[in-house]
Amino acid sequence: MAPAIVIFTIYVIYPIGQSILMSFYQWDGIGDKVFIGFQNYIDLADDPQFWTSLTNNIMWLVFYMLAVPLGLGIALFLNQEVLGIRVVKSLFFFPFVISQVIIGIVFSWFYDPSYGLLKDILALFNIAPLPILADEGLVTYGIIAAGLWPQVAYTMILYLTGLNNISPDQIEAARIDGAKGWSMLRYIVIPQLRPATFIAVVVTIIGALRSFDLVASMTAGGPYGSSSVLAYFMYEQTVNYRIGYGAAIATVLFLIMLVYIAFFLWRMLKDERG
Repeated sequence: MAPAIVIFTIYVIYPIGQSILMSFYQWDGIGDKVFIGFQNYIDLADDPQFWTSLTNNIMWLVFYMLAVPLGLGIALFLNQEVLGIRVVKSLFFFPFVISQVIIGIVFSWFYDPSYGLLKDILALFNIAPLPILADEGLVTYGIIAAGLWPQVAYTMILYLTGLNNISPDQIEAARIDGAKGWSMLRYIVIPQLRPATFIAVVVTIIGALRSFDLVASMTAGGPYGSSSVLAYFMYEQTVNYRIGYGAAIATVLFLIMLVYIAFFLWRMLKDERG
């Protein structure tokens, strides 16, 4: 494991440490660094754009977790031997292999209130076009919906892999004992999918917290910064030569991610010991 540990330390642990250290400095990326202690974090606490971005990230975390049960449901539907099921599986997986930027562009067209497909769908119900990406109250939900499309596809693949590894002996024994439907799913299938669930939750949390591509390609944080998230806010500050401030935002984002993943790991280990 030594080579992997060395590479991981150089390319992951060391940059994380450097970023945390940089958050205690004021630096424009060109001149000399000036140590300012916790001033960047104090400024963050007084920055309304930071709180808007943090709130949006929480919304991403809450609604992005829908990808896990949706992926499980689709995987259960596709886990059958019927003619043409492989083609259907590939169609469901297709969104995951598309670039996030392309997805952002496609959904921007879809949401367009002048010629988008959503306008035509709403017209069927006599609903006026909704300017989703121009509405401060709707824009974040619209971007999250775009992000869920490929994320559900990824969790579906994880669960399909897990379903293929389920012990057929346990399934057969449960059927003999009269288990079927919901009881089979709850007591036999889902417990055996715990490793797949762990990976699905972790990658979904990470995906929600590092949401950048879709925000950048669909709204660039607009309108008026209402759709910005921490990753995009960090990018904005960094390109404006506030390297230390951007590093402080990155540190906050890293700590949030660490807390969520550590909590889920703790719950999973506790359940296994129980």
